[in-house]
Amino acid sequence: MKKDFYEILGISKNADAAEIKKAYRKSALKYHPDKNPGDKEAEENFKLAAEAYEVLSDPNKKAKYDQYGHQAFDGSGGFGGGGHGGMNMDDIFSQFGDIFGGGFGGFGGGGGGPRRAKGSNLRIKVKLTLEEIANGVEKKVKVKRKVQAKGVTYKTCSTCNGQGQVMRVTNTILGRMQSASTCPTCGGSGQILDKRPSEADAQGMVLEDETVSIKIPAGVVDGMQLKVSNKGNDAPGNSVPGDLIVAIEELEHEFLKREGENIHFDLYISFPEAVLGVSKDIEAINGKVRIKLEEGIQSGKILRLKGKGIPSINGYGSGDLLVHVNVWTPKTLNKEQKQFFENALNDEHFVPSPEKSEKSFFEKVKDMFS
Repeated sequence: MKKDFYEILGISKNADAAEIKKAYRKSALKYHPDKNPGDKEAEENFKLAAEAYEVLSDPNKKAKYDQYGHQAFDGSGGFGGGGHGGMNMDDIFSQFGDIFGGGFGGFGGGGGGPRRAKGSNLRIKVKLTLEEIANGVEKKVKVKRKVQAKGVTYKTCSTCNGQGQVMRVTNTILGRMQSASTCPTCGGSGQILDKRPSEADAQGMVLEDETVSIKIPAGVVDGMQLKVSNKGNDAPGNSVPGDLIVAIEELEHEFLKREGENIHFDLYISFPEAVLGVSKDIEAINGKVRIKLEEGIQSGKILRLKGKGIPSINGYGSGDLLVHVNVWTPKTLNKEQKQFFENALNDEHFVPSPEKSEKSFFEKVKDMFS
């Protein structure tokens, strides 16, 4: 089970942006690889702190995390999606290098050979119906990716000797610290163009169409992002492709309204149906569902159909379908109908007499959110 981001940084959920940044800086300095050479546990904690800061420092991501926890970023959160295993030190330093105030730079300790550059990410938006969200779906999308052209060759960058970084040593309050910056010659790839085919660009790349299959789990929410590894752009030389980031857009349903894992449906019935009771077919996510309305049902009654809502993305069952009963009052009547209701004005059967057990509007709203 993944550790809570607030716990990782040692802060409360009410921490403001300055407190979050301060907590991350403290943690990052403590576990920095230059201070803990060869210490795998410190490296792991360094990555965890970076992942926590990447989410909590972004107001939108923080709001989603506060509501849905780690599941809000399954396949996309932090640097590595569902976990931080896909992170690398270069990602961390490239995004949060300013946090260290110049005291630290790139990953200088124990790199063990040339770094592999990573291509840039691609981003797309996928629109989903409520039915697709409820059941999960596999989508095939066509993307244009930059890939290395056939016949292109690269050679080792002489400036950084294939490391992709140039190193420097600076004096800080913590002592002499080794830091790194991206090589200005090769842009961090460690290699420069040697032979370029005529159709390739200045980096030896060509655009290529590719159909990518995306498996979308049930229960995703609007704005959530999923990651498809290695389906972004290539980078020059001995590199790894970037990722394809998929943003979810939920399409509005004609009859159903989503609220978290619950679904709301407005059912309109006539006055005679309310008086006599009736069976009705109502809209549900996967087709119609028949319900029976009791005699004398009141307008504003909410019927709860258990488990007929959206599955939890955490795997904890499904939400409910809430049916809101609305008694439709006719706006025009013929002479006989009008006479009937005029005679009923003083009839005790038509005098409102709510039972003590009948809940008020505010109590019903409270029940909906409890």
